[in-house]
Amino acid sequence: MAEPKRRSRYFCQVSSGEQFSHTEMTYAKVGLLAFVLATLILLAGPQQADAAHAPVKAGAKNAYATMLYMGTPRDYEFYVAARVMLQSLAKLKVNADLVVIASSAVPMKWRRNFLKDGVRLVIVEDIQNPYRHQPKFDMRFMFTLNKIYAWTLTDYERVVMLDVDNLFLQKTDELFTCGQFCAAFINPCIFHTGLFVLEPSNETFNSMLYDIQNGRENKDGADQGFLTGHFSDLLDRPMFHPPGNGTKLNGIYRLPLGYQMDASYYYLKLKWSVPCGPNSVVTFPSVPMLKPWYWWSYPVLPLGLSWHEQRRHTIGYGSEIPLMAAEALFYIITMIVAMIVRQRVLTTDRAPLLKSCLGRGPCSLESGSMVQPFLLKAAAFLAIVTSFVIPFIIVPTTAHPLIGWALWLLGSQSLLIVTINIFHLPVLPVITPWLGFFGVLLVMAAPIYINGIVRALAIFGYAFLASPFLWWMLTQVSASIDLAFAREPLMAYANLRKKEMIEEW
Repeated sequence: MAEPKRRSRYFCQVSSGEQFSHTEMTYAKVGLLAFVLATLILLAGPQQADAAHAPVKAGAKNAYATMLYMGTPRDYEFYVAARVMLQSLAKLKVNADLVVIASSAVPMKWRRNFLKDGVRLVIVEDIQNPYRHQPKFDMRFMFTLNKIYAWTLTDYERVVMLDVDNLFLQKTDELFTCGQFCAAFINPCIFHTGLFVLEPSNETFNSMLYDIQNGRENKDGADQGFLTGHFSDLLDRPMFHPPGNGTKLNGIYRLPLGYQMDASYYYLKLKWSVPCGPNSVVTFPSVPMLKPWYWWSYPVLPLGLSWHEQRRHTIGYGSEIPLMAAEALFYIITMIVAMIVRQRVLTTDRAPLLKSCLGRGPCSLESGSMVQPFLLKAAAFLAIVTSFVIPFIIVPTTAHPLIGWALWLLGSQSLLIVTINIFHLPVLPVITPWLGFFGVLLVMAAPIYINGIVRALAIFGYAFLASPFLWWMLTQVSASIDLAFAREPLMAYANLRKKEMIEEW
């Protein structure tokens, strides 16, 4: 009597392609989606735009300035952010010079790019921070005291000093009519130093430098703590209202909140409704890893896309596109090779790529080793998690969000297929987290929410509905490995008995 055929994902003898039509269909869908993602990355990505060069204006009376120094883990990101902000001002056709107060450690290549953009460079030596030994001092603020060099720009009547995380919604040249010092309060008691107006003065600079060198009290050891201490009475000063005749005011003023709108104000209502002054400038005083220039900032934070749209229309993405194209090509090749290997394993008598060597059989006789099921499960789950982590790490941090997420989805998909092949896991359960991430991105990006509360509830609702699928994925992968360990000794014993019967015959 003929022995019935056994169908196993580990030791398969295939007589026709019909047995694997479901698997092939699943891979076809996965491959089609990968092709769409790759096309988005390679063809539909934002191309490099012509920079809005801002020539230094002969005889300009005022300036927009920012600073750039080295020594943080995110020097390149700040450099990109500075270029985007200054070129967005150029596109607004501001009537002022654009200035970068650059540390002498700033690379020459970066300096040349600023000069090509029409930006004036002022090279300075870093001011040594005497507060660096304070408890809880943040090392990324080591050289933020360089900001006081803005008072040395005595070629100008007024300077608007800026942090690089400002997003300009409209022209703000009326700020040059403000007094000797003007800043906005985004905290009820502490003004924000991400944007302030000053009248340059070497006397003021020397006074500030003296206070720094003598260790004047500074709560955070950075520019914020120093300047709030130096202008401690700003809260009692009058509100700035631009004079109708354009004359410059004297004195110290508070700026309306519209000149420093905290991005968190937007997320509550998903629109701007700041009543104090014109809604002109958005600032992002959040945790560093949620600054708007990071590709993962959108759709996590909706305003991230606004910043990247400014970059797309100013300096472009020419420095990132070649690297992203190479990554996409690598992922596509990896996926194709993995699929080919998968099909060959399924249609031959070859053993799995990762043997368990459990029980009696040729495997255990050859290696003499034993791998516990829970260790193999741990390795499989670790590989699945790693498939999402590795692409996230190697995507260029300042990529456009649409391209960054597409590249991450493509990379994680290709590595998940490799994981499926190595551990011989079922396709759909392993792909389920990937589908979940894709879904949550769509939920976050959907432009249908009336306010931020509804958006947050939608995200939490999606997470609640998706959690059973994640649990199903964990149980299916675990059961698949348990089944492999239970089946392998029986299959090995059957093969051994079959050989013995053939020899006896």
